[in-house]
Amino acid sequence: MRALKRVLAVSALTAPLVIGCAGLASAQEGLDANFGKGQFVVNEHGAGVADTNSVVNADGLQHTDFWIWADDSGVSGAFAGAGATWQKG
Repeated sequence: MRALKRVLAVSALTAPLVIGCAGLASAQEGLDANFGKGQFVVNEHGAGVADTNSVVNADGLQHTDFWIWADDSGVSGAFAGAGATWQKG
């Protein structure tokens, strides 16, 4: 009797997980999420801008991050980017 109760309990806990994973796999086609954050400054010391963006969709993912600063000594900045595409098969 204990074994039957354990099987029922495990089945009750596992079924929603299996159904949820199947839903995620089928939802990849409509997958679309993004994030963006930017900032700019202009004052007596100089001017600058910074931005961060991330995108995930059915084609792949991408992330970029950059900043640029200009003042009396010149212009400086940095950029980083990465991405990947999904293999469709």
